[in-house]
Amino acid sequence: MEKQNAKFAFFYMLSLVALVFTSLAAGMVVFQIINKKVIDLITLAPGGFNQDALKFAISAIIIAAPIYFVMMWLINKNLLAGKMDKESGIRKWLTYFILLISAVVMIGWLIGAINSFLNGELTLKFILKFLTAFLISALIFSYYLYDIRRKEVAKNNNIIRAYFYGSIAIVLAALTASFFFIDSPLKVRLQKYDQNLVNKFSQIDYAINAYYGETGKLPADLNSLLNGGSTYYLIESDLTDPGTNKFIEYRVGGKDTYELCAVFKTENKSLANDKSSYVDVRWLHGEGFQCLKQRVAQVDKSKPAPVSVPVR
Repeated sequence: MEKQNAKFAFFYMLSLVALVFTSLAAGMVVFQIINKKVIDLITLAPGGFNQDALKFAISAIIIAAPIYFVMMWLINKNLLAGKMDKESGIRKWLTYFILLISAVVMIGWLIGAINSFLNGELTLKFILKFLTAFLISALIFSYYLYDIRRKEVAKNNNIIRAYFYGSIAIVLAALTASFFFIDSPLKVRLQKYDQNLVNKFSQIDYAINAYYGETGKLPADLNSLLNGGSTYYLIESDLTDPGTNKFIEYRVGGKDTYELCAVFKTENKSLANDKSSYVDVRWLHGEGFQCLKQRVAQVDKSKPAPVSVPVR
């Protein structure tokens, strides 16, 4: 049996790594759902809802959770078969080591929750997050304490079975719930395409304002911006719609108004009043061909270029 100590040490250490990722990811899912559903109008990031954090949690659960449960199944299988001695030193040392690492992680989690509360987070959000961290910690600690203290290894141990299948159910519930709060990969790709367009609009907008500040008039077309001024520099790729490989459409309106037009894959107008999301209200757009009207500011030519304001 001593010859298999290295194998059992591997099982326990791998289960520890997978446990840390799984438990933290499950907690992150609940935290982000709380951030989404309990809106705090004065709380900015990182206190707000974050899809990237939720996507990381989903990825961690998908990879780490199966590894953890397979390792625990193998550990219990070897215990039942008598290949691993319940009273072996390596089992006790590694179990308590798992408890130690879990304690450090969860203490840090609870400290973070209290710190957020002291920094002004809503009481309801604090209570929900604190309870989440506490319940996950309690589940992990109670299982390993019971496992290390149980007097015998029985095949039909209902307590071990309840922990095993109960924790699987909790992780699956967290994973399933998380998919209701993120955009699909296709939609994310389309949103990135639109954000690229918006970034180009912002560059062009800055250059138009700089051109107006230097000349007192709007450029006749976007080609006028290619030569560059004293405060801006654009190249053709900055003016090109990635979908058509042609210049973004530019229309002069009045003396100080203009429009930038392009085809957007998604809309962001619905996010304008969503307090859990951030969107630049200067570039709100619908789906399809959109022309966004802007007005340059009247400024002293000796001052830096102004930033235009949207025209409704």
